Amino acid sequence: IMRIPITREVMQVSKDLRIVAKYTVGTDDVDVEAATEMGILVTHCPTEANWSGVAEGAMAMMLALLKKVRERDRFVKEGGWRDASLTGQFLGKRQDGYEGLTIGIIGLGRIGSRLADLLAPWRVRLIACDPYKGDEQFIHHNVDRVDMDTLLRESDVVSLHTNLTAETRGMIGAEQLGKMKSTAVLLNTSRGPVVNGDALFEVLDQGRIAAAAIDVFEEEPVPAQSPLLGLGDKILVSPHVVTFNIGAGLTTAIPWATDHVLAALRGEVPEHVYNPEVIDKWLDRFGGKNLL
Repeated sequence: IMRIPITREVMQVSKDLRIVAKYTVGTDDVDVEAATEMGILVTHCPTEANWSGVAEGAMAMMLALLKKVRERDRFVKEGGWRDASLTGQFLGKRQDGYEGLTIGIIGLGRIGSRLADLLAPWRVRLIACDPYKGDEQFIHHNVDRVDMDTLLRESDVVSLHTNLTAETRGMIGAEQLGKMKSTAVLLNTSRGPVVNGDALFEVLDQGRIAAAAIDVFEEEPVPAQSPLLGLGDKILVSPHVVTFNIGAGLTTAIPWATDHVLAALRGEVPEHVYNPEVIDKWLDRFGGKNLL
């Protein structure tokens, strides 16, 4: 399925529904709680081509903001040459005593961890907040564990890498944005509703944070009249295509999703079950019952 919300009502149409299979990593358009209650498996496809592309895209967006890539390009095309307004930021620690930037990662799962790995050679300070990951995850990726308030206060870049759940919806609002440095930038390549768009517009418009880069919006496609689109270089926007890379996208996920469906139809538990707590109940209903 893609782009069609799978609600409780949709799933209730078929009393023998075994599986809801997603080609994508995210499952926010599926009522997973209802599926679990009804004994239905929800599978997803966390292919490296997909989730790793998000990390690379976040890295690219961060560099575009910090190094003023857009501004420098436009300045030269408009006839300019060298100007103090084009001064970017140096990322890493230097021998002259410059301590480098602090990069804060919210969500240290696959994507957040890959971003940390990509940043490792840059000599930045890496901090992260993720209450669902053990200390070994932080140690393995050389990231310091901090709480959310500390991350927001100390980071020069805040990058969001969370699933969209009831807990994370609206997680970054006026209060959280108000704790960030006035020189900080926010990256959101997770899901639009994780960030309150009105609050983001306000802090950017008033200069209370320096910039933002977002691949996702609360409403998609983003309305043409969205005030976020009128912020100029204070915001870098992208149409939810951060994973659009050659050889990536859904192509690598189709065999996975197909295998998930076929396994479920054979009465077998497939790989990549998003709601594993339903497995025992599912096996009681469908285990060993082969429809193929």
